[in-house]
Amino acid sequence: MKALVTGASGFIGSVLVRELVQKGHRVRALSLPGEDVSALEAAGIEVVRGDLTIPESLAGICAGCDVVFHLAARVTDWGSRRSFYDAILTATRNLLLEASGVSGRFVYISSIAALGLGSHLKGLPESSAPRKSGVPYNDAKADAEALVREHHESGKMDCVIVRPANVTGPGSVWVTDIVERMMELVVPLMDGGRHSSSLVYVDSLVDGIVRAGTMDAARGKTYHFRDDWKVSWERYVNDLGKMIGKRPVGSVPFRMAWASGWLLEKALTPFNIRPPLTRLAAGVMGRDNDVDTTLARSELGWRTVLQYDEAIKRIGEWVRERYT
Repeated sequence: MKALVTGASGFIGSVLVRELVQKGHRVRALSLPGEDVSALEAAGIEVVRGDLTIPESLAGICAGCDVVFHLAARVTDWGSRRSFYDAILTATRNLLLEASGVSGRFVYISSIAALGLGSHLKGLPESSAPRKSGVPYNDAKADAEALVREHHESGKMDCVIVRPANVTGPGSVWVTDIVERMMELVVPLMDGGRHSSSLVYVDSLVDGIVRAGTMDAARGKTYHFRDDWKVSWERYVNDLGKMIGKRPVGSVPFRMAWASGWLLEKALTPFNIRPPLTRLAAGVMGRDNDVDTTLARSELGWRTVLQYDEAIKRIGEWVRERYT
C-alpha cells in the first residue's frame, strides 16, 4: 500500500508515518513550502510540497496513492473563525477534490470536538451526528465531517472518519500547553478536576488510524478512539505538574469557565493575543467526554496499547528532557 499523509510533521502525523513505514507501507508526505522535512527524508519518506488552501499547489499529489490520511489542521484552542475554517474545512474540500478518482480511500482525522464540546459526551456512540457549539475549531471539524460523509455517500470514493478523544503523549498539546502554563501562570482545575480526562495515547490512536485505513469493514464508518484508562483531570494535571515541581491551584466551575472563555476570546482574539482561558479548554476539561468506542473495538479489533502508568512515564521522560 502507498499512502499520502498530510500533517506528517505534526505530533500525530510523525507517529503515523513511522508506523506505516514499520509495517512495510510506502509513504508520501505533504508538507508546506519551506517546512523542515529533514526527519521525514531521513526516514525514507517521499516528500511533496503544497498548501492545502491553494488547490493548484496540490495537483498530482495523490497519484499512485491507495489511501489518503488527512491529519493537517489548525490544532489549538484559540484563533479566528476564518483561520480554523481555512485550515480545516477549505483544506479538506481541496484535498477531497484532488483525491477523487485517484485514491481508493480517504481517512479524515476529525475530533470528538465535532460532537459539540460544552456538554457531557459520555456514552455517545460513534453513530452520533456532529453538533455545532459556536467554538470555531469544533464547528469547522463538524462541517468537515459533513463534507467527507457527503463525498462518501455520493460514491466518489470510500471515506472513513476518525474521532480521537484528547490525544496525549510526548509533544501533545495536552502536555505542552498544560506544562508551559503551569511554569508561567497559576493553573486551576475545571469543576475540581473530577471529570474523566478522556485521553488516548498517540500510539493507541495511530494503531486505530491504520486499521481504519486498511480494513474493509471501515468503509463509510466513523470511529471513536479513547483509551480505557480511569484517569480524572485532577490526577492527570497533578501528574504533569510533578514533572516540573508544580501543581494546579484552585478550581473554576464549568459554567464560569465557559463564560469567561467566551469573553476573553471576544476581547483578545481580534488583537491576535492568546486568551488565558478558552471555551475549548473549558469544554474538554470541564465535562465528561468518555465517548463510546464499541464500534472501533468490535469491527476493527482495536484496543488500548499502553497503560496509563507507562504512558505517563514516557511523557515524564520527554518533559524533563525538554523543560528541566
